[in-house]
Amino acid sequence: MSQSVENIKPCYPLFGQDEYKDMLANKRASFEEAHAQTQIDETFLWTTSEEYKELNFQREALTINPAKACQPLGAVLCSLGFENTMPYVHGSQGCVAYFRTYFNRHFKEPISCVSDSMTEDAAVFGGQQNMKDGLENCKAIYKPDMIAVSTTCMAEVIGDDLNAFINNSKKEGHIPQEFPVPFAHTPSFVGSHVTGWDNMFEGIARYFTLNHMEDKVIGSNHKINIVPGFETYLGNFRVIKRMLKEMDVGMSMLSDPEEVLDTPADGKFRMYSGGTTQAEMKDAPNAMDTILLQPWHLEKSRKFIANTWKHEVPKLNIPMGLDWTDEFLMKVSEISGQPIPESLEKERGRLVDMMTDSHTWLHGKKFALWGDPDFVMGLTKFLLELGCEPTHILCNNGNKRWKKVMDAMLAESPYGANCEVHIGRDLWHMRSLVFTNKPDFMIGNSYGKFIQRDTLYKGKEFEVPLIRIGFPIFDRHHLHRQTTMGYEGAMQILTTLVNSVLERLDEETRGMQTTDYNYDLVR
Repeated sequence: MSQSVENIKPCYPLFGQDEYKDMLANKRASFEEAHAQTQIDETFLWTTSEEYKELNFQREALTINPAKACQPLGAVLCSLGFENTMPYVHGSQGCVAYFRTYFNRHFKEPISCVSDSMTEDAAVFGGQQNMKDGLENCKAIYKPDMIAVSTTCMAEVIGDDLNAFINNSKKEGHIPQEFPVPFAHTPSFVGSHVTGWDNMFEGIARYFTLNHMEDKVIGSNHKINIVPGFETYLGNFRVIKRMLKEMDVGMSMLSDPEEVLDTPADGKFRMYSGGTTQAEMKDAPNAMDTILLQPWHLEKSRKFIANTWKHEVPKLNIPMGLDWTDEFLMKVSEISGQPIPESLEKERGRLVDMMTDSHTWLHGKKFALWGDPDFVMGLTKFLLELGCEPTHILCNNGNKRWKKVMDAMLAESPYGANCEVHIGRDLWHMRSLVFTNKPDFMIGNSYGKFIQRDTLYKGKEFEVPLIRIGFPIFDRHHLHRQTTMGYEGAMQILTTLVNSVLERLDEETRGMQTTDYNYDLVR
């Protein structure tokens, strides 16, 4: 059972060896007290039925695989987008270990984030001393130019006041009075990771601009502010920058983690890299306008920008697919006065050509999908443009207004006629949906692989393959560098979708002289 240094096996072939099979079988027989396999299979089949689905959708006190994360996770991502900034979570060490691990598994990068390690005594007496020591140590050890503070459940349940704690820490000299420490209250038991991103951004914008508006003049810096929201596709930062550069439009990306989450392996460790500067944040109210790339989860930021900076904050949708990328570029052109260049017109034409080329294979294909509100809405819009048929759409952190807009958009297209939109539901609900009304594919994050495995266990004809687009993606590499926004992003999504369809076709037509009549090389 020991490994050989000359031939070390990873877990998959290793656990397939007879000695491991025997060991696991003995463990099951001796210790698990498991039910008979026939009973397990009967129960499994029942969980795939319409009867079980109705019971499943009646549950209220239990969430299974929620299709969302907690607020401070989003606050950490927002903080990482600012130059030389250390995300600081006022809470327990375990929470921060989870945030770092979650992002590390997705981006395959080291993630810098600290906590003040609240324990039982802080839960009783409050975390003021933890904050004092934590801020002082963070600044001394990691030498950031800014510390962005958010909270976890523990701090919120006991009612710790971040503003008072930070001010007291400065008054007592633990950190200099002028040192930037913006903050946001991000209770994990309400909202989700996108709410946390919104709260943290509003906190940073408030810190640098709320009491410094007297000399600000809208349009004086001749730029457009872009607020990305909770965005984990690094290619989306790059494609937005490229499109505006081609239009010769000045811009400020407010929270830009593109570099720190994609540092090169050149022998030099970069704890901080790139990011929005403090000067850019202070200058942001001088922009011509501010565009929110994911407006459904940036409501608090929108209100602050509109009320304090006095920007219009145009009502746009996430720039995914053909129509909404058109909408985005035309609004940028309107605000800036710059024409849309021929290079982007050609790029648009190539997307239209690709849509035409692949229409035969995508038309009428049924998709179930889940994710965050803006992402799911943008992806649904593009699926309708491709002639695909969304069947089940699940958004745990969508609200009733979002659902109403989604239902209206689906009703406008013949391809959306048979689609159901679910909010506040989890992936165990999605499992029931794909068993009782089978789509051709699922689109979502890595957690959907368990649904695919369950559908396959029932039989190959019931399998619903997963197309991995979303967050998090743990079990595939480098997808986070791809793009989902703009014409370029639409091309990448289209390529992924149509080749998934063709790969599935090949998989189903490999039977020698049985199903291989359509296994050809001409598509």
